[in-house]
Amino acid sequence: MAFFPLKFSLLFLLTTITSFSLTTSTPTIGVTIQHHPFSATPEHISAAVNRNRIAAVRLIDPDPNLIRAFSYSSVSLLLCIPNTLVHSLAANRSNAAVWLYTHVVPFYPRANISAISVGSDILSSSDDLADALLPAIRNIHVALHELGIRRISVSSTFSLIPLITSAFPPSSAEFSEPLNEHLIRPLLDFLEEANSSFLVNIHPYDFYRLNHEVVLGYALFQKSRYSFVDDPTTGVRYQNLFDTLVDAVLSAMAVAGHENIPVVVTETGWPNAPAISEENNANQVFAEMYLRGLLKHLKSGVGTPLKKEGVSGVYIYELFDKERDQGNSNASFRQWGIFYPNLTSKYDLDYSRSYRNAESNGFWKILAVSLVVLALL
Repeated sequence: MAFFPLKFSLLFLLTTITSFSLTTSTPTIGVTIQHHPFSATPEHISAAVNRNRIAAVRLIDPDPNLIRAFSYSSVSLLLCIPNTLVHSLAANRSNAAVWLYTHVVPFYPRANISAISVGSDILSSSDDLADALLPAIRNIHVALHELGIRRISVSSTFSLIPLITSAFPPSSAEFSEPLNEHLIRPLLDFLEEANSSFLVNIHPYDFYRLNHEVVLGYALFQKSRYSFVDDPTTGVRYQNLFDTLVDAVLSAMAVAGHENIPVVVTETGWPNAPAISEENNANQVFAEMYLRGLLKHLKSGVGTPLKKEGVSGVYIYELFDKERDQGNSNASFRQWGIFYPNLTSKYDLDYSRSYRNAESNGFWKILAVSLVVLALL
């Protein structure tokens, strides 16, 4: 009989652990590939991604050879269609089919293509794409279904700053007009109907540079007596700038009547080298600080103050720095890469989706010991 209290306690512990593991939600953690070293082959890039246990890749310029290199891999692929093709895709569904026959049909499902973004950041590149965007998205969506492919979602990618009126306080954020009525609401209607996600680029670094009242530690996930902001409307306290910006998007979506559509952060990061000498905070130390804080926050499963599930996916920008070639050897631009050209990581970080190593090791040790003791009783 003396064993029963111990056995009951262990069963309670196991139940608690199981309950904890089932109620936490960790988003998919991926990386964007926009540039890659001239010397790196698609196969080398794919191997480096798999070796570092990166679960998802967003391809800004989806080279068919690079897509093929991810065949028979669990890595999820988000393919981006260039802005230059939006008008032609909107004009004729056969153009959508041609693109799919080049970038999807030869590789799917051997390559785990999960989503397609029609255009990227069109608001910053060209306003005349707004009328063509939704027809282009619909044509890609219908063309996929005509090919019998129903597991690839279709959306478009937006950048935060031109998208919403103001990011603070998050509870008062709305989509900018007339963009909201003309494009965003109809797009959200489509995304909900098609069970797709809203894709948005969120760069705390840009917001920090534009708003001098933002404390650097708040942008870098550093906890201090000054690294928090309270929303005066809701009373919610924000501990980092990333959550503040995500909740601004969620609030704007709620105002538009679509608070249940999943949100994917398609770009976030911190530059490790500046475009101009005045950007003192664009350096490798702060870049690692931001990424370490971001990964720790995402893996904690706590979500954001307005949405405990948080975002469904986050893509770090970007895998490689932009290399200078003969044509732009004197050009100066920000560098965001997390890998060196030799395909090794710049930072000692775990990009996998698993819970934080320091805590998860103890977590699973407790579980293992509990199971052994239970087996002996």
